[in-house]
Amino acid sequence: MTTVVRETRETRVRIEAALGTGAATVDTGVRFLDHMIGTLARTSGLDLTVTARGDLKHHTIEDVGIALGTAVLQLRTDTAARYGERTLAMDDALVQAVVDLGGRPYYRGRLPSSLYDHWMRSFACEAKAALHLRVLRGTDRHHIVEAGFKALGLALRQALAESGAPSSTKGAVSLDVQGS
Repeated sequence: MTTVVRETRETRVRIEAALGTGAATVDTGVRFLDHMIGTLARTSGLDLTVTARGDLKHHTIEDVGIALGTAVLQLRTDTAARYGERTLAMDDALVQAVVDLGGRPYYRGRLPSSLYDHWMRSFACEAKAALHLRVLRGTDRHHIVEAGFKALGLALRQALAESGAPSSTKGAVSLDVQGS
């Protein structure tokens, strides 16, 4: 299990995360965000306890993405599968998520909500993940965003699964950073 606490003048976020069964307790003060994080937990198999408070909805959503990305980075092992992909249909929405937890952050996508598109970018950056999110079709914003979180969760489930060997041709990669 890993615990991440992010505090700024604008927000306070606490996340406890573990590989598990997808159980979630979420209280961010933003009801739709709570729903999306609970959905992500269930589909990814991550056990999450998330609490957050912020001055603005934008700050809360962004900082939860940052903190959860940091938690996923800490949960990834050297022998995790690393790659995951899932295309998910939800009513009118069809969304594909492809993820590489290989340590190089990148986000390419476009959700029809700038707040949740920003969440995905913040998450990918802090998880040091390449995340490609494609909206293949859909008209209902709620369904598209939710399908994106579900597809990401299922892709993360694949990527975090143990493969038994390092997933890189480089073998296990270590990076030691020391202060001056």
